[in-house]
Amino acid sequence: MSTPRRLVLATRNAHKVVELRRILADEGLDGVEVVGAEAFPQVPDVAETETTFAGNALLKARAIAAATGLPAVADDSGLCVDVLGGSPGVFSARWAGRHGDDRANLELLLAQLADVPDEQRTAWFACAAALVLPGGGESVAQGRLDGVVVRAPRGQHGFGYDPIFVPEGDTRTTAELEPAEKDAISHRGRAFRALAPQVRAAFASTP
Repeated sequence: MSTPRRLVLATRNAHKVVELRRILADEGLDGVEVVGAEAFPQVPDVAETETTFAGNALLKARAIAAATGLPAVADDSGLCVDVLGGSPGVFSARWAGRHGDDRANLELLLAQLADVPDEQRTAWFACAAALVLPGGGESVAQGRLDGVVVRAPRGQHGFGYDPIFVPEGDTRTTAELEPAEKDAISHRGRAFRALAPQVRAAFASTP
């Protein structure tokens, strides 16, 4: 039986689905139907119980591949702040206590950094992207974007911590970048571009 030409993104975050579809399409995977986990309402959410980005990405991709019988990709990503010892890190999406509350997470982080001088507000976005095939086979790729945390949100694009993060060498936050500009440098874009050859190979034998 040939490999189905559907790839499942192991996320119900609509912003992330749009972003990952765009990145993978730019890598020549436009012949593959990319769907989010919302297309499979019977599949339960997967708790991110690992202590590393790669561990959480594999956990989610394995669960979705097993539940759907389709190739699955997942990522885990977050903002790592130097003066906080790399936190929020894997807890980025639930830093304020409730998963996915972007505004609360952002406000809490800014409050925690309120007394930190500008020159000490260095941080990086990290991403691990995983591909898991239902018949066996796993791949993981990493991406990173260095920069600084600014004192107030700016910009209308992006999501999560994008409005308070300025990439190294720029003066704009990642929320002020156009989507294509962000994809070109982002931690997620770098991770998924590194993973794209393995995704492409997974469908190479498909008619």
